[in-house]
Amino acid sequence: MKAAVCYEFKKPLVVEELDIDSPHKGEVKVRLAATAVCHSDIHFINGDLGGKLPFVPGHEAAGYVEEVGEGVTSVKPGDAVVVSLLRSCGQCLYCKTGRPNMCDAKWPLDTESRLRNKRGESIAHGVRTAAFAEYTIVDKSQLVPIPKEMPIDRAALLACGVITGFGAVVNCAKVRPFNSVVVIGIGGVGLNAVQGAAFSGAYPIIAVDMLDSKLKVARTFGATHTVNVAKEKDPIKAVQELTSGMGADYVIVTVGSTPAIRQGFSMSGRRGMTIIVGLATESPTISPMEFIDGEKILTGSFMGTTNLSVDVPKLVALYQAGRLKLDELITARYPLAQINKAIDSVVKGEALRNVIMF
Repeated sequence: MKAAVCYEFKKPLVVEELDIDSPHKGEVKVRLAATAVCHSDIHFINGDLGGKLPFVPGHEAAGYVEEVGEGVTSVKPGDAVVVSLLRSCGQCLYCKTGRPNMCDAKWPLDTESRLRNKRGESIAHGVRTAAFAEYTIVDKSQLVPIPKEMPIDRAALLACGVITGFGAVVNCAKVRPFNSVVVIGIGGVGLNAVQGAAFSGAYPIIAVDMLDSKLKVARTFGATHTVNVAKEKDPIKAVQELTSGMGADYVIVTVGSTPAIRQGFSMSGRRGMTIIVGLATESPTISPMEFIDGEKILTGSFMGTTNLSVDVPKLVALYQAGRLKLDELITARYPLAQINKAIDSVVKGEALRNVIMF
């Protein structure tokens, strides 16, 4: 099969032929049809989050079951599936207490590989999924069957970008009607946080970004107000004015930026909650008195605090009912041979989601 391999951090991916094994016990081989380019992939490609070289990145995918390993009954060959990095054993404390996104089980694919290049070198499964490839092997818990009529490129977005943004609002923050919500960073994840807030009945919903073009799109996803931090003299004051001088009930920070976290925390009001979603690599400086005086909360949300097998089918149903925007998230589609071009476009801020089509 063809795959895009990262051999050196901060270097273009190498598209080449790899050999792939059959799935082991509890694993599934999937013929991928679409994989979106997520900023998390770029962090791993740049070495920001460590990782073992060489590896195949990619984790926001969908495709069709090709082969199942021993003991797999949840899917069968031919099934259309969303392929996510989320894995759950069903036996650990987190899984048993309804928090499968935090599963802490050990997995064979963390230390083993089913991939080799033509020189016989082992290639790691990047971001638990290795989805910048024509085929992948994942644990059975990483798959969610979807209706055949679900467009496969839009289904791929449900593997990460949609559940991360939407879920941060609905699952983690548990926003209620008339709560005020600020979303910092209007990319693919940010837009889904905006539409999650709109779905929850929040008001006002304030989109914050540096580009007017993205803020304009945010309004079509449900933002009621916008703040351009590149043009606004005091963005924090602007948010306070839009929230009756109180500050926001919830701030969702979807960009991997430490200054954005610091700014978002200041935009929250007393007893406000700031949720970190973007993968910032440095810690913000916040005085303990800001927590004590305002009784504020600073927390994170991993993959939208998602229960994969429950939430993805619900999101598919919302899309099919015309209540969830997915079509509008895709900026462009590329073949695997042009993956570096697709990634460069995301790095430059030109795309909401670029999708590699197989």
